[in-house]
Amino acid sequence: MKKEDLVVYEIYVKSFNDSNDDGIGDLNGIKEKIPYLRKLGINYIWLTPIYQTPNIDNGYDIENYYKINPDYGTMSDFNNLLKEAKKYKINIMLDMVLNHTSTQHHWFKRALKGSKKYQNYYFFEKGKNNKPPTNWTSKFGGSAWEYIKKLDLWYLHLFSKQQADINWENKKLRAEVFKIVNFWLKKGVKGLRFDVINLISKPEKKNWKNDLKYNDGRKFYTDGKNINFYLKELNKKTFSNYKNVFTVGELSSTNLKHFANYSNPKNKELDMGFIFYHLKTDYIDNHKWSYAPTKDFKKFKEVIETWQLYQQKHNSWIANFLSNHDQPRHISRFGNDKIYHYQSATCFAILYIFLRGTPFIYYGEEIGQTNLYNTKIEEFNDIETTNAYKKLRSENKTDDQILKIINQKSRDNGRSPFAWNNKKYYGFSETRPWLKYKNIYNITLENDLKSKNSIFKFYQEILKLRQQNKTFKLGKIKFIETNNDNIFIYKRYDDQKNYQIILNLSDKKQNYKIKENIKIIINNHEKLNFNFLNPYQAIIIEC
Repeated sequence: MKKEDLVVYEIYVKSFNDSNDDGIGDLNGIKEKIPYLRKLGINYIWLTPIYQTPNIDNGYDIENYYKINPDYGTMSDFNNLLKEAKKYKINIMLDMVLNHTSTQHHWFKRALKGSKKYQNYYFFEKGKNNKPPTNWTSKFGGSAWEYIKKLDLWYLHLFSKQQADINWENKKLRAEVFKIVNFWLKKGVKGLRFDVINLISKPEKKNWKNDLKYNDGRKFYTDGKNINFYLKELNKKTFSNYKNVFTVGELSSTNLKHFANYSNPKNKELDMGFIFYHLKTDYIDNHKWSYAPTKDFKKFKEVIETWQLYQQKHNSWIANFLSNHDQPRHISRFGNDKIYHYQSATCFAILYIFLRGTPFIYYGEEIGQTNLYNTKIEEFNDIETTNAYKKLRSENKTDDQILKIINQKSRDNGRSPFAWNNKKYYGFSETRPWLKYKNIYNITLENDLKSKNSIFKFYQEILKLRQQNKTFKLGKIKFIETNNDNIFIYKRYDDQKNYQIILNLSDKKQNYKIKENIKIIINNHEKLNFNFLNPYQAIIIEC
């Protein structure tokens, strides 16, 4: 399958479907829903990490890459999932977390016992004047270094202190990584999503420097000097040796040029990548943990336009998305999920699914699942969120102020159990789910399918349109400038067809003249007025 033919559906395994009623989603639960996913119109399932883990960061801290997390099932369950998906012409993509391991991994445990071999699998360094080797900060807050008193050494962790960064400079470590990847490919896995993969090239050992400008250190390890060598070697030693395997990299804080190098086919590194700049346009002064009272669609559009046009020019490929396991639900973030629920959901679906690249749908968005809207700090589970709470408290913010920020930005928003039906726990489980979901608007698949405005059916329609039309898959993209920040217009075209996608991203009517006698392909409102766009109206026309 070619990358332009892919439609990927990301499942946060813990929250999709619980088959054994322990409150936690599992592999057999996913297997039960394969017919549903085929009916939706997807052909790839991306599973968040399914490996054995202490669950400090909900599975992104891996203790054993060769064992299944018992909460999710067994290796036999995984093999059966692969077989069932294949029957429906759906492939499985696994999440590969290869920047760090859990501190419970046997490599790290041996390092703590004094093994020089395994210490060199990580970054153990001497401190400076009883301080860490550098002033770098963790992405989850606090220092990026943790002190081990019995060794008188510090180890690097760009994320939580239970997630120790591994040393790709070490050939033996890289050989172990290749072994892990090949193990899963031999099983028949056809997709690999590499977590924060552009952070794996760190400075050479003994060459650690303070970040005197930003203090976080990212300039020293983002898109590091050996990253392209490592990715080429990973490609050569693993996935290039198997048929029809596609790869996508999570490319944290990368730039246009680096992204193009990673995903240009001639470089033999990755097939495509994720970028996040469009999802930082609601960060006040570039701070995630800030409350954005209004939506800045001017900036949002500029980011999408810049990245789409640059990657088109350089023959690279973008994985397009608006929600994932690290992001709030985009219907709540960018739309109006109370008054214009259907219109918001369908407008933003059209926006990203028809961009140049591969669409990644996040579970639950096909029914318009919303943010959590918690009323207590204690209701949040995510480690990043709880750390942010502590930091915000230290800045003398009140709980009410913090709750407002966290309800807007927490990763937990995108991790709520899927709402299948109107039973007590929405058909997800017979037991109280691991994460509470109040579902204040009573959004369920059952209710959606009964509605005359079904978001699920709309997704079916637009996915079918994309898959049956090569212009939307392979055509060029061009953006139409307007003087209105709330209106977003772009064209997809080739030698045969020319389509225009017209979007009102706001909850207010916007003046815009549309030519009469046009061929309307899609309209998410019942009527079309040729002089204005209704709130969150999305139209596809053939020019």
